[in-house]
Amino acid sequence: MKMEFKLNLTQEQKLIMTQQMQLSVKLLQMSNFEIQNYIEKELQENPVLDAEYKKNDSEKPKDEIDYKSFIKYLEFDDYGHGNYSRDRDEDEISPFNFISAKKSLKEFLMEQILELNESTFIKSICKYMIENIDHKGYLDITLEEIQKELSISSELAESCLNIVQSLEPHGIGARDLKECLKIQLKVKGFQDENVYRIIDNYLEMIAENKYNVIAKELKVDVKKAQEYGDLIKSLEPKPSRGFFTGEETKYIVPEAYIKKINGEYCIIMNDGSIPKLNINQLYKQIINNEDDKETVRFVKDKLNSAVFLIKSINQRENTIYSILEKIVEIQKDYFEFGEAFLKPMTLKEIADHLEIHESTVSRAIREKYIHTDKGTIKIKDLFTTGISRVDSFEDVSTKIIKKEIEELVNNEDKKKPLSDQKICALLKEKDIDISRRTVAKYREEIGIKSSSKRKRF
Repeated sequence: MKMEFKLNLTQEQKLIMTQQMQLSVKLLQMSNFEIQNYIEKELQENPVLDAEYKKNDSEKPKDEIDYKSFIKYLEFDDYGHGNYSRDRDEDEISPFNFISAKKSLKEFLMEQILELNESTFIKSICKYMIENIDHKGYLDITLEEIQKELSISSELAESCLNIVQSLEPHGIGARDLKECLKIQLKVKGFQDENVYRIIDNYLEMIAENKYNVIAKELKVDVKKAQEYGDLIKSLEPKPSRGFFTGEETKYIVPEAYIKKINGEYCIIMNDGSIPKLNINQLYKQIINNEDDKETVRFVKDKLNSAVFLIKSINQRENTIYSILEKIVEIQKDYFEFGEAFLKPMTLKEIADHLEIHESTVSRAIREKYIHTDKGTIKIKDLFTTGISRVDSFEDVSTKIIKKEIEELVNNEDKKKPLSDQKICALLKEKDIDISRRTVAKYREEIGIKSSSKRKRF
């Protein structure tokens, strides 16, 4: 075998994403809220940047209170005369005293444990169990592990678990779904053994709507089996629901407002919370100082970053505005008359009109919202494919087709639910020509079960 070294020249094309290009793409994807946070961070790290916040000086801040007028109002209404002392400590009358903190599930359970008429030792075991309850409200540790870790008997562990499971919300501290449902039934006082048998053996059949099989096994009529199923469905499978889990609510900040002004729909960009960025004049002077080359180099780097950031933010806003402008043009009937008039529209269609890449449109609308007369809507929800109508040149949006399917199912006879083939035939009567398989696909996408699982006895 002969081995030798060779030097070859090859020519190839590659797209290399520079750091600046990556930043530009990153900024385009950001929502209004994320842009605000990013700019605040950049202002702290880049001394060259200056921010100008939009503010109407003629107006008082909304949260500014005229305390003198407020006190006069209280005195006029005789609030100062009850059992209140005039020389109270300022902290006592602070409005922050009236703000309630979010209570977590574990805090709620711990409070109930403190009120129990049990020994400190029993309470400490119960508290240990509560600390091992997961985000769904289930006990995330076995009794054997508790016995071993706390060096207690199985009887004591079982007894303490019963105490925890007696707390509110009902079903808390269960080790699985079946136990969770049975705890709730016992609290409600249901003693019919058939309900407990269904939970132990036929829970999956309820989801499948197989009440005829359950009825045969329990030797009851189908209607009674269905009543049992309805009762079980009314129980809470996730007892922690409704309690604070540590995740803060994410608020939607719309990118723009679509308003009808003088008969035309206008786009008003929601950029009031985004500061206008400028270059600090002081640093422009430093560049002319040739004595300190190190400082000049540092300032030039920061200047380049600042200029590119300002350009990228402006470009982001222009891109989003252009996309929204085209969307409003295409979907004018939707903004005027509602969802039934939503036209088929794809990312490619918008990209081709604006002569930009499809991925740019995708990034620009990612997790972004607009505020309209119909409420705040996700921009992505306006994009939908279309199906041709029978004897018509116009396409109908898949979103409208799904709504039609939903309406047909909602108005069906529950004793004889519509099959996919029947839905297909009814849609054809409305000039919507789709196959039975497409009906099944759309039905599943909107979370509607098959006809056999929708049947009521």
